[in-house]
Amino acid sequence: MTDAVETRLPDPVSAEPATRKKTCAVRIGKGPGSVIVGGGAPIVVQSMTNTDTADVDSTVTQVLALAQQGSELVRITVDRDEAAAAVPHIFEKLAKKGCHVPLVGDFHYIGHKLLADHPACAEALAKYRINPGNVGFKDKKDRQFAAIVELAAKHDKAVRIGANWGSLDQELLTHLMDINAASDRPIDARAVTREALVRSALISAARAEEIGLKKDRIVISAKVSAVQDLIAVYRMLAARSDYALHLGLTEAGMGSKASSPPPRRSACCSRTGIGDTIRVSLTPEPGGDRTLEVKVAQEILQTMGFRTFVPLVAACPGCGRTTSTVFQELARDIQEHIRERMPIWRAQYPGVETLNVAVMGCIVNGPGEIEARRYRHLAPRHGRDPGAPVFIDGKKAMTLRGEGIAEEFTKIVDEYVVRRYGGVKEGEAAE
Repeated sequence: MTDAVETRLPDPVSAEPATRKKTCAVRIGKGPGSVIVGGGAPIVVQSMTNTDTADVDSTVTQVLALAQQGSELVRITVDRDEAAAAVPHIFEKLAKKGCHVPLVGDFHYIGHKLLADHPACAEALAKYRINPGNVGFKDKKDRQFAAIVELAAKHDKAVRIGANWGSLDQELLTHLMDINAASDRPIDARAVTREALVRSALISAARAEEIGLKKDRIVISAKVSAVQDLIAVYRMLAARSDYALHLGLTEAGMGSKASSPPPRRSACCSRTGIGDTIRVSLTPEPGGDRTLEVKVAQEILQTMGFRTFVPLVAACPGCGRTTSTVFQELARDIQEHIRERMPIWRAQYPGVETLNVAVMGCIVNGPGEIEARRYRHLAPRHGRDPGAPVFIDGKKAMTLRGEGIAEEFTKIVDEYVVRRYGGVKEGEAAE
């Protein structure tokens, strides 16, 4: 695919525009559960299973958990015949359980063969995920890339075309490095690699269109580990195309290491309108909760004001005025309760994600939070046997005391959700 490469590299002092035109809208999936990526639609959250796809039951269980947490696309590995054969069974079992989240097939090296040999798999998947850098080698590369794209067009499926820093087309990179070396004004080698990444993605997308895939079936991704490289690459992609873009950061890591790069990445790219779908690639602790990557992605988007997924629970950090730990325990318990209830609430009570709850231990700032933000508010007082005034929509409703404050307050929250978002009038019994 290097024939279409320009022989001129960008001016080393030029800067890519910071904003972009509206991206092409890509519908992924059909019927209930389908999502729009790009075209001004809200940023879509996606995730990936880590089960053996050939293990149908385990994969179904994990997809259900990810979807219930709020993942709007779920990627599964399709790496061999057994996995490809399992995909339609996974799709059917999910549908029987009422789960219609679009499934994305992750292919490498033999995707063309698996899709051709397993047409039921090709039909069950909503999107094919391929990396032109590893669809094949040498003379097979273009042919196998074309085979996958032709199958996608035949089945009317979206394709994610990804360029990856770790598996970049070496022929293209070498070609650009040679051009740079012969230039009167050579640029930094890292900048050349960024350019190769961008061109690889755009050349592959253009080739897919030539083969017959429509632009509204293409999503581009550039996988980069370093945050600054990713920002630069996506600014370049945004300036040169209107393809829908997937934001992905490789090696996000574990624990606190994972919490830093994604927010910086999203803040720098999304605030300028760059990015239509996002995955936060977290490495879970052994036996850990796979849905954490969905929660982190949602928290990033919600904190930045792009979307609202769950009710906010505001809590103060505590200080010398808060000698009781009651408010800390309440904040933890209420946050967990809301998370557990959200899959049910989301289905039954439209708009519940906009609910605001505050658990404050401060007699100085707590009242102001109520008046300024009209939070439903619980503020345990100072002391060993605190009273907890409860404010609903800015007005004091009651004071809770004793050992069962957390249980009483969660009940009040449940009743409020039913009344406020379920159409139950004041004074009626909540189910």
